[in-house]
Amino acid sequence: MKLQNDTFIRALLREPTPYTPVWLMRQAGRYLSEYRETRGKAGSFLALAKSPALATEVTLQPLDRFPLDAAILFSDILTVPDAMGLGLYFADGEGPRFERPLRDAQAIAKLAAPDPTRELKYVLDAVSEIRRALGGRVPLIGFSGSPYTLACYMVEGGGSDDFRTIKTMLYSEPALLHRILEVNAQAVADYLNAQIEAGAQAVMIFDTWGGNLSHAAFREFSLAYTARVVATLKREHDGVRIPSIVFTKGGGLWLEDIATIGCDAVGLDWTTSLAEARRRTDDRVALQGNLDPMALFSQPAAIKHEVARVLADFGQGSGHVFNLGHGISQFTPPDSVACLVEAVHALSPAYHRDFKGN
Repeated sequence: MKLQNDTFIRALLREPTPYTPVWLMRQAGRYLSEYRETRGKAGSFLALAKSPALATEVTLQPLDRFPLDAAILFSDILTVPDAMGLGLYFADGEGPRFERPLRDAQAIAKLAAPDPTRELKYVLDAVSEIRRALGGRVPLIGFSGSPYTLACYMVEGGGSDDFRTIKTMLYSEPALLHRILEVNAQAVADYLNAQIEAGAQAVMIFDTWGGNLSHAAFREFSLAYTARVVATLKREHDGVRIPSIVFTKGGGLWLEDIATIGCDAVGLDWTTSLAEARRRTDDRVALQGNLDPMALFSQPAAIKHEVARVLADFGQGSGHVFNLGHGISQFTPPDSVACLVEAVHALSPAYHRDFKGN
């Protein structure tokens, strides 16, 4: 089925577009009352994520509210380690936890990449169902956590303030961490390729915790394994190009390195200038970002001002996907999102004056 709006895909491939496309990380979430209603109907977050019908429902909710240029699969990055048998659960007020975190050599030696067509079939079913429900309106993004980010949760047993457990392993027993990362890289590549087979039209790797590493450790324990994943991704499916995005929160220091691993686009948080990023990457990749999510708590005039600033920072030409510098806050007023999307669509055509159409 031909896409009715392929602006997002064209921007990722640095092809001319009439305006700058926009979508938001975590755009299907708790800031929407309809999401909270569906979440209540599901009974739990995991029940919601593991129901293809309900995952489809919440994926489409922001598209029904706002004229966004892409949909993103509703799921969680921790579905992969859950499929590895680590026992994912969500404790009240504590976020995600694992019953069996990886702490010893014996458990790590037994770790194996899951078969996504079996252990993660519910995700693939959701991808297929979402594609059908979208009917070609906009592209669907599939995603996974990066090998290192997944390892952070798998070793720590959940979220962490200082990541001392995984960093102790990194410095004291690096071979154990490399073993986890090798398995994770295989798992992530298999998972993303299965999503592509099921209908994802672009894929994104979230390296949420790569920025907690030292300069040398980032290259060895995060970037090297993300590069393995990117090298294994399907570049085409059914004769159509499938672009990839890599986002490392706090990764501005390593932009040049990230841009060389073969991804089509690099995501930026709000601490990095888009203009500087274009210069440093020599326009070799598209850029995605990078409004501070907290700007959405300001008044409409301030939101429009910040949108204008981000667009001007990237400047003229194609290759920019407008997004937040991280996921949207659950407390964000939906009217602020409407203001943001409207401002991007209204202000960005001035930066695409050379667009001549198809």
